[in-house]
Amino acid sequence: MLDINYIKENIDIVRKAINQKHSHADLDQLLSIDEKKRELVRKIDELREQRNIAAKNKNIEQGKKIKETLAILEPQLKEIEKKFFDLMILIPNIPLDNVPEGEDESENKVIRKWGEIKEFSFTPKSHIDLGESLDLINTSKAAEVTGSRFAYLLNQAVILEFAIISYTFSVLQDTQILKSIAQKIDPNISINPFIPVLPPVMIKPDVYIKMGRLDQFQAEDRYYLPKDDLYLIGSAEHTLGPLHMNEVISEDRLPLRYIGFSTSFRREAGSYGKDIQGILRMHQFDKIELESFCLPENSKKEQDFIVAIQEYLVQSLNLPYHVVEICTGDMGGPDARQIDIETWIPSQNKYRETHTSDLMTDYQARRLNTKVKRKDGKVEFVHTNDATAFALGRILIAIFENYQQEDGCIFIPDVLKPFVNFTKISPK
Repeated sequence: MLDINYIKENIDIVRKAINQKHSHADLDQLLSIDEKKRELVRKIDELREQRNIAAKNKNIEQGKKIKETLAILEPQLKEIEKKFFDLMILIPNIPLDNVPEGEDESENKVIRKWGEIKEFSFTPKSHIDLGESLDLINTSKAAEVTGSRFAYLLNQAVILEFAIISYTFSVLQDTQILKSIAQKIDPNISINPFIPVLPPVMIKPDVYIKMGRLDQFQAEDRYYLPKDDLYLIGSAEHTLGPLHMNEVISEDRLPLRYIGFSTSFRREAGSYGKDIQGILRMHQFDKIELESFCLPENSKKEQDFIVAIQEYLVQSLNLPYHVVEICTGDMGGPDARQIDIETWIPSQNKYRETHTSDLMTDYQARRLNTKVKRKDGKVEFVHTNDATAFALGRILIAIFENYQQEDGCIFIPDVLKPFVNFTKISPK
């Protein structure tokens, strides 16, 4: 959420962001409601002061009239405050100056590539063909049991997923590895390891709204449990982000970094007919996510550090990828800058998104009331970053397809071998 005073002082900038992000926000109505709200607050404050004077003067009749007027105006204020909040949460974050402008994903900008795309001497199979032939994936039985876009992972696929989890958590807590990654960005980056978390997979609606991940347009993609008034999360950062809600963090504790694993749930509303084969776009999937709370002046550098960590992880698996700056028209509403990594998928002959990194500035922190107390006593909102360490289904796809062999087996990436008891997955 932006500060209302910032909005009023930068109307043209905010209006431009609304247009750039194709937002449903109504800036003019917000400004009108804000003025009405302020006028009503002034009236109520004046009446309360008059009521206090009447009470001191024992003017019972005047006090009674004021009380009756307040009984009408105070509910009106609550109603207008709700309208104000509902309009405020639709105002998107302001993109950073260096974010490329564009209408949609076709105008995203590839900023670098890594790795050699393997030339196969045979026609590479898709991950679902490999998964079914090696008894690693079963979507047909899952469809019978649960429905479409669900899957059973079986045998070595399960062991491999847990190996990726163990490997990733070990990297993110290794200060020497983090230091070597940070050196490439800025030697002065604080090397605070990531704290491991298993977060809740359910979230209250009001907290979800504060995270900027549940407005009237996003809700159709979320699974809601009406009896409990809870939503199933769509990613681990949805409950990692509120970890310091309504807290003031001392400056010397920042940056606070977390790595969380969760099963996640999305309806994938509006994506029917897209990627329906295999496990690329599922209703239920596992993810490892990163969340960072840092000082405002360090947040852009923190995102650069996080992207470098993502690249380290993908490079360590020896998977070809490219890094993409997301344009204004393809960014999420809370994002000030978004950077994705897309990994090469041989059967599709193209790169597909496997990672994202979102810099929120103080947009989420303002909603969540997460602040930092400076050494000089000043209190202000922290900045937040969240990012994918691995979307596990998607990285399994990339491993299966890039490491497949002509005889139908799949080799295991070297860095994962210590975490499994096999070096390849072979047909039975």
